[in-house]
Amino acid sequence: MGKLGLGCMRLPLLDADKADSVDREHACRMVDRFLEEGGTYFDTAYMYHHFQSECIVKEILVDRHPRECYTLADKLPLIYPEKLGDLDALFQEQLEKCGVDYFDYYLLHDVNISHLETAKQYGCFDFLRRLKAEGKARKIGFSFHDSAQLLDQVLAEHPEMDFVQLQINYLDWENEGIQSRLCYETAVRHGKPVVVMEPVKGGTLAQISEEGQQILQALHPDWSPSVWALRFAAGLEQVMVVLSGMSNMEQMEENLRMLKETPPMGPEELQALRRTADLLRGGKEVPCTACRYCVDGCPQQIAIPEYFALYNAEKQAPSSGYSAQKEYYGNLVQSHGKASDCVTCGQCENVCPQHLPIIQKLKDVAALLEH
Repeated sequence: MGKLGLGCMRLPLLDADKADSVDREHACRMVDRFLEEGGTYFDTAYMYHHFQSECIVKEILVDRHPRECYTLADKLPLIYPEKLGDLDALFQEQLEKCGVDYFDYYLLHDVNISHLETAKQYGCFDFLRRLKAEGKARKIGFSFHDSAQLLDQVLAEHPEMDFVQLQINYLDWENEGIQSRLCYETAVRHGKPVVVMEPVKGGTLAQISEEGQQILQALHPDWSPSVWALRFAAGLEQVMVVLSGMSNMEQMEENLRMLKETPPMGPEELQALRRTADLLRGGKEVPCTACRYCVDGCPQQIAIPEYFALYNAEKQAPSSGYSAQKEYYGNLVQSHGKASDCVTCGQCENVCPQHLPIIQKLKDVAALLEH
């Protein structure tokens, strides 16, 4: 099935307001269809579907199909340090929930500057190495939400990691705050295969403007916006899996039909995506060009361009319970001043070539991303 993986974070629901109300019958049909077409990679995590995803995966996949016909990825939840005091008990709980004896892929979940310290405190990297040595995790890695600089540090310190999971999509490819391209290039430099998460950016790239759709359909009338986004990620050479959180059979069929082969995109296709990304960014709330003139003299060391990039992305994203932008913002404020730390000295506005009302916009950033 090419590089397509089935993410078990957005399975079909009986009640859209209840994350644990998964439509088992519908999900079973999707699993069967995915396997029928040669798909093998399934991805779950401790907290997905209100902490029920692992149990649901057991029902819809593990109990119904031979172990050798699929690969299963699960994650050690660094976000819950109270669970990390007994790593063996936590891992055993995950095995039992999923109904398996081992995971094909096991990851540290959501490594960033804060969670990295948690991982070090509880010896999580050493734990993964032990699991691999014991055959309980065939491949070990981590999912990552932070800067390329930190990713470079982690991979340099832990060359034993077999792969890395990154947020990659054509809209975030050059985003100052998320750094999709820079993170991908860092993984390539370290020789690590990449699993892609958020290729459609939580649905943002599935519902684009009519003008954006016209740009894309001029080249491939039969590709939907979401297929364009998935094929962009799948076309990257170092990518081994692109996770798609498919929520119904219609999405499944479209992805199966279009992603059996995923060659790299050609110059015309990439240009169309750049134009579409520029169009999407053109409607942004803060038209910052990231020239960085504002940063050098800031007494609070506020990461102004990065915050504006995250603010714009958050404004474009569909509302949901989870915000990647807020997470990236939380990472940045570990080493920079917060938007709310602005002392209104005006230095930034004095040097801004775009003459942006930076002081007011930082207040907007704080209101949106700090709460």
